[in-house]
Amino acid sequence: MIDERAVEIWNDELEELFLRTGHRFRRVEPRRRMRDYIRLLGPVGRKNGWQLAEYAGHRTPDRLQLLLDGARWGADELRDDLQHYVAERLGEPDGILILDDTGFLKKEGTTSAGVRRQYSGTAGRTENCQIGVFAAYATTHGRALVDRELHLPKSWTDDRDRCRAAHIPEQRTFATKPDLAKAVVLRAIASPLPIAWVTADAAYGQEWRLRRMLEETSLGHVLAVPISQQVPHVGRIDHLFSQAPDKTWEQRSCGDSAKGPRIYHWAALQITSIEDFDGEMPTHPPWALARRSISKPEEIAYYLAYAPLGTTVEHMVRVAGMRWAIEEAFQAAKNECGLYQYEVRRYTGSIRHITLAVLAHAFLAVMAADAAAKGAAETVPASRPSPWQKFGGSWQLATHPSPLTSARPLKWSH
Repeated sequence: MIDERAVEIWNDELEELFLRTGHRFRRVEPRRRMRDYIRLLGPVGRKNGWQLAEYAGHRTPDRLQLLLDGARWGADELRDDLQHYVAERLGEPDGILILDDTGFLKKEGTTSAGVRRQYSGTAGRTENCQIGVFAAYATTHGRALVDRELHLPKSWTDDRDRCRAAHIPEQRTFATKPDLAKAVVLRAIASPLPIAWVTADAAYGQEWRLRRMLEETSLGHVLAVPISQQVPHVGRIDHLFSQAPDKTWEQRSCGDSAKGPRIYHWAALQITSIEDFDGEMPTHPPWALARRSISKPEEIAYYLAYAPLGTTVEHMVRVAGMRWAIEEAFQAAKNECGLYQYEVRRYTGSIRHITLAVLAHAFLAVMAADAAAKGAAETVPASRPSPWQKFGGSWQLATHPSPLTSARPLKWSH
């Protein structure tokens, strides 16, 4: 039996989101198409133009394609509204910004903006794909994707004719993925999102310019780094932790997974000496951390951290463990919101579809957080089925909707 009150709550929240963002569309027609597009991202299995059009009651996909490629509206302005929405509904002072990229596989073709044969962490191998750099925002209330950039390889940015054919803006020049991540962080800092921490995997943590920028903005961070990472004044990070006393390694949980707490052995070292600062400790002393598998102790991951004075090792471990949240967000946005299923080739259409999918995912994340806050977390199963269900001849929101979803002495901490 359908819980009509639950469906009403979901519809009211969705309408509120449309009111919040509708002013970004100058005309009524694209505003309506946006509403159709967001509503359809859930129930339609394969999010291609024809299937979306069929479920919307259109004879052809022309109207929805016009929304992505021809209508006048700004995806960046809609992203700003998304960040306000997430800040209001999920924000808290200790919020964590998580950086990562994901691949959109393109089995055929070379004309989609940014596509080329390149390594995709999504596939775990080199594939013909596009790469998007994303940020997720995570708190105790929930997590949602809040920003995105499409990575453009040099084979694209060096060919301006190719860029113009794909409608890539003239100002878009080559930028590495860490460069794009820096831009994403700076936008997040300028947004209403309350951010205390940043975390990312080693592909971003090894980039010293990104670490320096985070230090200059006084943002706490715990960034994974490669085994060969050099620690200032000390040497390679793996050599550093090979010196760690046995008692330094302590069993800690870095968060829960679907199978329970994710427990490892952790070691932490504050690498700033008071002598370095004329007797005055910095407000954010740097740290090095290592995470060792309990069952396979040869498997060790390393981190560099920059934490406010007085931060506990437990807190830094929890920040490091929060990185998995963006993987969960990618999975939910792809499965529930069609993040990777768009069929547009031009840059404008690609970034618009991605933005709309991320907005849909944020809506589902907010509804999941509301359910949890009301003591209804048990109604959100781990399998995360689609919140849109077919009843009779129409699609409706389900009763229990899911979230879209050295030379110096070393001071070891224990």
